[in-house]
Amino acid sequence: MTARVFDLIVIGAGAIGENVADRAVQGGLTAALVEAELVGGECSYWACMPSKGLLRAGTVLRAAADVDGAKQAITGALDPLGVLRRRDAIVHDWDDTSQVSWVKGAGIELFRGHARFTGPKALAVTAADGTVTELRASHAITVSTGSAAVLPAIPGLRDAAPWTSREATSVKQVPASLAIIGGGVVGCEMATAYASMGCAVTLLSRGPLLGHLEPFAGEAVHSSLERLGVTVKIGAQAASVHRTGDRVVVELDEGSTVTAEQLLVAIGRTPRTDDLGLETIGLTPGDWLAVDDTMRVEGFDWLYATGDVNHRALFTHQGKYQARAAGDVIAARALGQPVDDAPWGRHVATADARAVPQVTFTDPEVASVGLTASAAAKAGYDIRVIDYDLGWLAGASALADHYEGQVRAVIDSAREVLIGVTFVGPGVSEMLQAATIAIVGEVPLKRLWHAVPAYPTLNEVWLRVLETDGRATA
Repeated sequence: MTARVFDLIVIGAGAIGENVADRAVQGGLTAALVEAELVGGECSYWACMPSKGLLRAGTVLRAAADVDGAKQAITGALDPLGVLRRRDAIVHDWDDTSQVSWVKGAGIELFRGHARFTGPKALAVTAADGTVTELRASHAITVSTGSAAVLPAIPGLRDAAPWTSREATSVKQVPASLAIIGGGVVGCEMATAYASMGCAVTLLSRGPLLGHLEPFAGEAVHSSLERLGVTVKIGAQAASVHRTGDRVVVELDEGSTVTAEQLLVAIGRTPRTDDLGLETIGLTPGDWLAVDDTMRVEGFDWLYATGDVNHRALFTHQGKYQARAAGDVIAARALGQPVDDAPWGRHVATADARAVPQVTFTDPEVASVGLTASAAAKAGYDIRVIDYDLGWLAGASALADHYEGQVRAVIDSAREVLIGVTFVGPGVSEMLQAATIAIVGEVPLKRLWHAVPAYPTLNEVWLRVLETDGRATA
């Protein structure tokens, strides 16, 4: 069998893989994408997009209920079927036709099937009908296969047929009750969405909610979930799980039980590298792929890994950032062009370590970038921490009758620049880019003083933080 040859082959045609291939083609290379499921990947069909579709209606309804004059117009409860219809429209009913058209229009060849390495720069792609296509890369292969939900070794869990994030975001009928194991982003977002749709939710978390963020963020989300009717159990650890008829029973280590119609497990991610034939090129199946800042896998000059699979920053936007760097550097290396791999250069993903933005779309939202105060202190920075109540802003009173929110700014006192910002409150996700620019650009606080925020908006918080700190005008 004669192998098809491309300059670059990308395994995984999700948002990250698409970007790697597109940038390489724009740089003058030929590229192929290999996809075993839907073109567009996890984010488009089972994660970022459908989850936000499930959350939006409840957020809008609660926002209207907090504005006198608007709240009187609310005459009914949220319609779960309407929420699911909108979710279906957002994911195009799990049809990737439009994504396939984009791939073809970008000059990228698509192969549907499961890819396995057969040797260096060589793949065998097995289609659904069993047909095998041999592919060979003249320059590089990029692994962009993403990650999957972890199912822990809890006795009885697998036999109980629990949901993962995929089932939770693609559900066709809202259950009467839902138990969730995990107090991270997925657990908190799905608790918010399902409680909004009238489901009785119990959230089980070993530690504080959103424990990787500033403590006040998890505390605010905890309180809001309880106001939505969610039962939140902190310090809860599942000892065993079993299904009885149409119910799942979770036995906790302290002896109590939680019973629900469905169970969602949301405790972490594992790389999708277990069946790629990595052993044929000297790597271990099931492992994360360690890379340098240009996304090249350690020990290889032709193998790259972008997105979740390299375990640097498990966010779609950060994976797409990595993809742009990788696609550009692959083209540059293939064509003998200069490589800009200094920090903040075109061909590196420096922000993975210093300026990762993230949003948890609970109600209130949590938006953060850079380091938390504790992480900055552990890293050895001499820091100042400025906290400010967003509810004190004129813009907050214009938005809602009872706006609650907070911002924390972490300042590197040696350089007088921001190294971390966290917002908590309704709608704060749209404020995050300004903080990201300030951190990436290392904008001195004295210069930030001249970035005048419009009045009356929530962005006035930038002025208030600087005034509270007092150093910018000293």
